[in-house]
Amino acid sequence: MENKKYIGHLSALLTIIIWGTTFISTKILLKDFAPIEILVFRFIMGFVILFAICPKRLNTKDWKQEVTFMGAGLCGICLYYLLENIALTYTLASNVGVIISVAPFFTAILAHLFIKSEERLRVNFFIGFVIAIVGIIMISFNGAELQLNPMGDLLALLASFVWAVYSILSRKISGFGYPVVLSTRHTFFYGIIFMIPVSVLFDFNFDLTRFANPVNLANIIYLGFGASALCFVTWNFSVKKLGAVKTSIYIYMVPVITVVTSVLILHEQVTVMSALGVVFTLIGLIISELKFERNVKNELRK
Repeated sequence: MENKKYIGHLSALLTIIIWGTTFISTKILLKDFAPIEILVFRFIMGFVILFAICPKRLNTKDWKQEVTFMGAGLCGICLYYLLENIALTYTLASNVGVIISVAPFFTAILAHLFIKSEERLRVNFFIGFVIAIVGIIMISFNGAELQLNPMGDLLALLASFVWAVYSILSRKISGFGYPVVLSTRHTFFYGIIFMIPVSVLFDFNFDLTRFANPVNLANIIYLGFGASALCFVTWNFSVKKLGAVKTSIYIYMVPVITVVTSVLILHEQVTVMSALGVVFTLIGLIISELKFERNVKNELRK
């Protein structure tokens, strides 16, 4: 059992490492593509890859399970990325980065309310949450002035809540007992379906000649295969093994991965503020993962 949990942690870490580097590919593609176009192309590619890996059809048990898959596709595939992208047009990327990192808190609350199998919320989870958020703020703003924008910040907060809902739904889906690849592909299917009306609204351009540029092709493959097909499978696998709350805590590491990637790939300088932010974030993650509940109970018995 413990070995399976270690595999779940490694899977979540791999997912976050890839997701933390996707900003580079997205930034490059935004020169020739609109945000909704990147979103549609990457998930269509992810769906095709997952279908090629396992072409078997998924037959759900009843309509309630099908509705759960629909909700996961709507929240985790369509709404989350759409809200995040729209938020970025209204407010600073640093604001969005910090606010999105509140997702583990929402996930913990929703899991406590709706999933009986999840572990009880512990004091150390909230202590770790506060420390991690302080670290993320230090990384994101790095001494810059905080600029609030009610519309953009509210959309980012809504996006973090939507991701928490997706985490809960994916936890329920893991309980259905279907293979992770099949269930992830089924979720992708509904996510793409919900993207269709959004694409029409945002004047989607289906011009594939833009992929004649090797740079565009390489980056969409990275997003489609790595960040979508692979990462959603590994993330859902981690949720299945660890639970929604423990897995969501790894979201704290996204800004950390971003800082490391910026240094290694973009050759950006690390400031003292960013370095301290990385340390605070990692400490917060570790504290959130620790189990103090038994010790507290023993002390109370004394």
